[in-house]
Amino acid sequence: MTEISDQLTKYLTDAHSIEVQALAQLRGAPDAAGEPLSELYREHLTETERHEARIRALLEARGAKPSLTKDTVMKLGGKGFLLFAKLQPDTPGKLHAHSLSYEALELSSYELLMLAAERAGEPDVVNGAESNARDERAMMERLESTYDNAVDASLQRVDHDGKREQLRKYLADAHAIEEQAIALLERGPKLAGSETLANIYADHLGETRDHAEAIEARLDELGGDPSTLKDAALRLGALNWSAFFQAHPDTPGKLAAFARAFEHLEIGGYEQLRRVAQRAGDEETVRVAEGILAQEREASERIAAAFDEALTASLEAAGVG
Repeated sequence: MTEISDQLTKYLTDAHSIEVQALAQLRGAPDAAGEPLSELYREHLTETERHEARIRALLEARGAKPSLTKDTVMKLGGKGFLLFAKLQPDTPGKLHAHSLSYEALELSSYELLMLAAERAGEPDVVNGAESNARDERAMMERLESTYDNAVDASLQRVDHDGKREQLRKYLADAHAIEEQAIALLERGPKLAGSETLANIYADHLGETRDHAEAIEARLDELGGDPSTLKDAALRLGALNWSAFFQAHPDTPGKLAAFARAFEHLEIGGYEQLRRVAQRAGDEETVRVAEGILAQEREASERIAAAFDEALTASLEAAGVG
């Protein structure tokens, strides 16, 4: 039987590796983002350096240390993340959406860590996780307030006629992300660990299939073709999310954190798609994006509300008594 304090040490190690990846991303993000978004990333880099030091100190206080293997995997994942963004013609927007998603991953991980530390009766870990979570939440709010900046930066060299073509690309990217979401949600119920989470994943799987159909219909209406969808899938394939699962097994808690983060990848994408459609004068795509956004945000909230059950399932799977 595993003691909960030992499992808490493993969760702290996981948190440290996630911060290592965040640092790898943030050190290159200002150059990729351009003005005026670059300063936002610089500010959060300073915060993230504090987060990493805080988690490392909590580990050292327990006589533990970060996992070199996990940190190396996550650092490489962070560099791959930036490479993905830099390969996109609309780098500021892609970086913005993926940054929102990664902040949601960090926030979710810290919320789960707080719950575990409360159960273990370790207030120092509770306070450390809460401090870091507060900064991650604030960064998400800053990102949510700057969608227009991200879209303007992405479209700054695109004339009015070119916005229609960009809209097709944004729709194709949205479809590729929905296809990845379907793959994630299809495996979700088997790994959920609780009936509540299994139902959340199953319910949202049905919505996600509808989203993919709606986006494909808009793309067809605007003259997209199968090669457009194929190109988008290849672009998305450059982002290797599997690095996260290589370092963090599919336990119910990790899956819940990742699923919530993926919802925010979609939220960031649809907030930008909505704005690109507005600039292109396509009100029907605006309407479709707004409807999908409401369901993505609701799914994120439902997953977060079930974190306590996800933690219970994770501790049971780890044999914590």
